[in-house]
Amino acid sequence: MYSTLIPVDEDENRALHQARYVASLADATTDVEATVLHVVSPGEVTRADTASFEAVDAAVAAAEHLTAADVTVTRRVADGSVPAAIVDTADELDSQEIVMGGRKRSGVANVLLGSTVHDVFVSTERPVTITGTGMVFGEGDRHVLVPVDKRRERALNQAEYVAQLPGVPESVTATVLYVYPHQDYAGAPPHDFGEIGAAVAAAEFLEERDVAVERVTVGGEVARKILATADDVDASSIVMGGRRRTGVQKVVMGSTAQDILLSSDRPVTITG
Repeated sequence: MYSTLIPVDEDENRALHQARYVASLADATTDVEATVLHVVSPGEVTRADTASFEAVDAAVAAAEHLTAADVTVTRRVADGSVPAAIVDTADELDSQEIVMGGRKRSGVANVLLGSTVHDVFVSTERPVTITGTGMVFGEGDRHVLVPVDKRRERALNQAEYVAQLPGVPESVTATVLYVYPHQDYAGAPPHDFGEIGAAVAAAEFLEERDVAVERVTVGGEVARKILATADDVDASSIVMGGRRRTGVQKVVMGSTAQDILLSSDRPVTITG
């Protein structure tokens, strides 16, 4: 069983896009379950034990969409700090993925994500997938783009996430991508995938689990080449490894991951 957590606010369009992403994960060989969660914030008078899930139109719409897609759905209400309630619920349920709907068009990361999404992102070790409005979710086999940098541990975390997706290995393929920064000029050095240990490790990890892998290297501006490759392979989603901890244990997201979140019209998953 593949377990997802879908925290929703009162924006029905955003909630439906979260639900559509989870429904797109459903596969005949793997059951998918979703917990649709609405958190009553401290500013509201209602408490979770008296709140009605059915009174939140966005939550009901998401749950009904998932049920129609044959996804097992649990409806849940919590109260308190919204980010903390989301993270605590994901830990309680041991969710394999948290699906947030906070993407907005902005050049500032925390505005792009929304404060709740940002706080969840920096507070959990679990993969966080961020959807946005206006996306089209494909059906059938999934093609996941995995752009990696030179950090082996990060690349392996990305590969591990892909390897446990529903439908692996029969219905999931992956493109592991390394972009040689700015090397798209005449006479640039060869773009050799085999020279990038992290990329090779990620590809081999997936291949050992029978996932079909395409190994790709290109040169150029990193975020732009990632987005272009996503278009070229018609990726179902992009799996970034942009989360890292600083020396003072603050969690930050790399600028490339921020740029992809800002610009991509596909779901973006951030792993560690």
